[in-house]
Amino acid sequence: MRKRERENPCDVCGHYHKYEEGEVCGVCGHRVAAALARPIQQSSAFPSEIVKDFLYLGSYDNASRREILKTLGITHVLNTVPTCQNLYKNSFTYHCLQDNKSLQFDEAIQFLEKCDKDKARVLVHCMLGKNRSPAIVIAYLMKCKGWRFLQSYQWVKDRRPMVELSPAIHQQLLEYERKLFGSSEAMTLQLSISHDSAASESLPSFGFGFPKAADISSAPMFNQPTSSILERSIPNAFGNDFVFGAERNIEQRMMETSAFVIVPPNASETPMDSS
Repeated sequence: MRKRERENPCDVCGHYHKYEEGEVCGVCGHRVAAALARPIQQSSAFPSEIVKDFLYLGSYDNASRREILKTLGITHVLNTVPTCQNLYKNSFTYHCLQDNKSLQFDEAIQFLEKCDKDKARVLVHCMLGKNRSPAIVIAYLMKCKGWRFLQSYQWVKDRRPMVELSPAIHQQLLEYERKLFGSSEAMTLQLSISHDSAASESLPSFGFGFPKAADISSAPMFNQPTSSILERSIPNAFGNDFVFGAERNIEQRMMETSAFVIVPPNASETPMDSS
């Protein structure tokens, strides 16, 4: 169907129809249910400027606004979606990536470097300007600016807040970072328990500055010989100076210190009968 100038593409199918009003798409038949309808945040007609006077990031809707592109001085367009048409071939120099699944970072960066060398302003776009085209710009910043992934992503996100990378695209960028720098700063930490001491020593330690406890088993060990409960040491509730049989000494000391001295009866004395 013919694109209608004052409409934004559908967030779901990418075609131009009044999806916020419940209109059925004339291409694929998509329609947003009334119960699922949500307020649509209208994006700007202007693309986002990532590198001043050189690199712009936007959507297919931005790429279709020829007069705005002319006003910004954009002469080259990098199309990252093979299914998107290049509308103004007589007015702009286009380069389209042909793989719909995997992004060709090196091919795209080579085109952007040529634009930079020619002092030409270039627009990088996908359907919505949220996933594929931001990934190309992030890869360009990593290779040409020497920035790591997190710094490049934050730079683009600050200038185009609607950026939302899919898990697949995010993984491709991490692999590209490893290719450029040899490692990835955005690795996901995975904690695992290993019974092999050699393997456990090779894992990174996350102690946060606390001393590492020594000889701590990673898992409980079963079927091991244990001592009898009768052989276990019983805490001494009386202290270390307690000696069995010392009650006689205690009684003798009490008799010596008592004010009333009790004299035990002799064998010749007869005890008093209390009955």
